[in-house]
Amino acid sequence: MAKSDGKGESRRRSFHSSEQGFALLMVAPALLVLLATTTFPLGFLIWNSLHSINLAMPFMDGFVGLANYKRMMGDPEFWHSLSLTAIYTISTVVMQVVIGLGMALLVMQIPRGQWLFRIVAILPIVLAPVVVGLFWRTLMLAPNFGILDFIVQALGFDPVNWLGSPVPALVSVIVIHTWQWTPFAFLVLLASLASLPSDVYEAARIDRASAFRRFIHITLPLIRPAIVIVIIMRSMIALSAFAAIFAATGGGPGTATEILNLYAYRTSFVKLDFGYGSALAVSLLLITLVVSSVLFVLRTSRTS
Repeated sequence: MAKSDGKGESRRRSFHSSEQGFALLMVAPALLVLLATTTFPLGFLIWNSLHSINLAMPFMDGFVGLANYKRMMGDPEFWHSLSLTAIYTISTVVMQVVIGLGMALLVMQIPRGQWLFRIVAILPIVLAPVVVGLFWRTLMLAPNFGILDFIVQALGFDPVNWLGSPVPALVSVIVIHTWQWTPFAFLVLLASLASLPSDVYEAARIDRASAFRRFIHITLPLIRPAIVIVIIMRSMIALSAFAAIFAATGGGPGTATEILNLYAYRTSFVKLDFGYGSALAVSLLLITLVVSSVLFVLRTSRTS
């Protein structure tokens, strides 16, 4: 009897190991693709950041250690682009959450036809960021001929060079990003609002709680996890924004809209300083990881 139990146990172990081997075999192609497209380029980027690689001065190429990062600390253009990145990220994320939540609350008051708002909200999201940038540059913000300038002049104001002046250009790229990605916050928060229990609100109405108090003390605490998830996802995307800004302004005028991602691109592919450009890209990666980690920790501490 003991021998038969031993044989059964060995069969189960062999079957389990064969299942694990089969699962590993099925996952292996995806892991190899992931390794080739993410892990290897990331390692190569970090390796480049430790070298001096400048196609304009190839005779100075070589291993420099942390010299590129030390150079970064004293680079005023780096700090300028970093400050623009912070302004761009904070303003777009705040506007997306506030406007998206307001739209979701408004649509929740419409008992029928919510599906139509969901379909319309998807349209800006599915557009490629470069298409969005070109759309706003050529149709909405073109001087004298753009739709926005037409409205401004119809109201009796002078036309504005939206993409040719520093402050209007920065405001414009913030609006472009907010326009494209506010529907994402709207859809997530709308789904969260739709799942809230109605009996809690009925009890609050019986207690004669005002709409504002219901929103502050019931709605916001219940949808806080969804809001935090939206903030985390939108922050990571905003920190690494590139295509829409590049298509709309190219980082200009001057460096008025050159966030850190665009500065790393210009350093690498315009100045041909790939070593320093790689260091800038690695710094952006580290900033994104730190910000996302802090937000995740805050989310965990709040929900626990």
